[in-house]
Amino acid sequence: MNFRGFAARFALVAACALMTAVPAQAKGMFWQCATYARAISGVDIHGDAWTWWDQAAGRYERGEAPKLGAVMSFQRTARMPLGHVAMVSKVVSDREVLLTHANWSHRGGVERNVRAVDVSAAGDWSEVKVWFAPKGDLGTSTYPVNGFIYSNGEPKGDWADKPEQMASLDLDLSDLVPEAGIN
Repeated sequence: MNFRGFAARFALVAACALMTAVPAQAKGMFWQCATYARAISGVDIHGDAWTWWDQAAGRYERGEAPKLGAVMSFQRTARMPLGHVAMVSKVVSDREVLLTHANWSHRGGVERNVRAVDVSAAGDWSEVKVWFAPKGDLGTSTYPVNGFIYSNGEPKGDWADKPEQMASLDLDLSDLVPEAGIN
């Protein structure tokens, strides 16, 4: 085998190895909010997002105050029949947090550190507005919230500092021509 054949095979093996090492999101995985929240928050609840609040009773502390790593549990509505869950990645003030969540602005996509603002009259986080990327601002809709589910430990992973996608290996193999007799 000559150098070009070896280089082509090496590039193919390297590309295959990178595909298994790159996070699922970078490979185009479609994330549901519940699956993603469970993966990063340490709150081990399964099922549709609207069921999380009741499932957390007796297993996790729940409350009205946002805390780092807590899961904000959205109620289900006609527009959001499966509810929604998102992890608090930063508490900015008593009426503003940053959320890390999936399947909100872009179908199946992940958003990190996006604004959510308490717009409830009582200041109890029972109603919020959330950053909506296509608008480039808080959305025009308000969403009812059950409250916060507090994890029994630290959030998982390096979600706060992680870029949207890891760097990939770009290989230009266009000038490689297969040689006769090489399988």
